[in-house]
Amino acid sequence: MQETARVYDLKARLDWGEPALTIIDIRDRDLFNERHVMGAISLPVEELIERIQATLECDRDLYIYASTDEEATTAADALRAAGYQKVSVLRGGVAAWKAAGFQTEAGALSVAW
Repeated sequence: MQETARVYDLKARLDWGEPALTIIDIRDRDLFNERHVMGAISLPVEELIERIQATLECDRDLYIYASTDEEATTAADALRAAGYQKVSVLRGGVAAWKAAGFQTEAGALSVAW
């Protein structure tokens, strides 16, 4: 899997109904609750590795975004080092998603861990 992804590429996968992917917002929960990519889960960077290893298979496609692409790239590198090889940084994060006119949502997304 490529190391970066455009919002259009991820949206196309979602529109085709490809289920084997997870969108992860690694910003702090306050920013996540303000606005996030539709369907993303909140896994703040300080909890990322521990929580993801407990819940997601290493062969799952992961799309990560943060406040900056640099932060997301650092987290993606850490995930790859932990054995997750299908990790892409969603370039531009929620700002690029919103700028493309794609749906975002606000509030907490309940995820059973």
